[in-house]
Amino acid sequence: MTRPRLALLNTAHSAQDTSRNFRRELDADLVEFRLTDGDRPEGYEYDGFVVTGSRSAVYDDDEWIRAAEEWCREAINRELPGLGICFGHQLLAGVLGGRVESMGEYELGYRTVERVNDDPVLDGLGEAFLVFTTHSDAVVELPESATRLLENDYGIHGFRDGSVVGIQAHPEYDMDSARLVTEGKSLPDDRIESVLDEITESNYRRACRSKQLFDNFLATVEERQRASA
Repeated sequence: MTRPRLALLNTAHSAQDTSRNFRRELDADLVEFRLTDGDRPEGYEYDGFVVTGSRSAVYDDDEWIRAAEEWCREAINRELPGLGICFGHQLLAGVLGGRVESMGEYELGYRTVERVNDDPVLDGLGEAFLVFTTHSDAVVELPESATRLLENDYGIHGFRDGSVVGIQAHPEYDMDSARLVTEGKSLPDDRIESVLDEITESNYRRACRSKQLFDNFLATVEERQRASA
């Protein structure tokens, strides 16, 4: 069996760090498309796809967001396995009929999320685990056909709908990414400092457990490869 070939829909505006993080965590052949630069996938000859995080909101009136939604809708119709992270989680939920809204606040920093339902993408992660979060929008209503997988006191943190999984947090982040994103937020200095103080080697190592999500997603992609061989 060949290595999985994935379409990486990079929706970040500063795409280099995002590219580095996902290329480090996904043991697959990645065909990257930097959507905010006008790069677009044309076909669907992939074993699966991943939609990254972005500082944009899924409800922004940008052509590249509508193009991403259109491509993902057809990929889902073709039953390609898909993984959405943060913005990607919200975009996939919206494509499938869910609702995304502004939270009116930020969830930022290391937070614990809890398992609500079992799913292969959560194998080995226990009932609760630490993740790094940075978002001010949230999926407030899941698609009718979706199953909630993860949550905390800020709301929905993960879902499954058919071949698609959404994860609100950022398991791909390293410590540099966490610091850079935190320092870029327009929040009170004491809030920023409190989050930066928690970006420690100890917390990062605990949060590395969440990286298992990527291996578990790839396992579902490989299972589909075997089934279609």
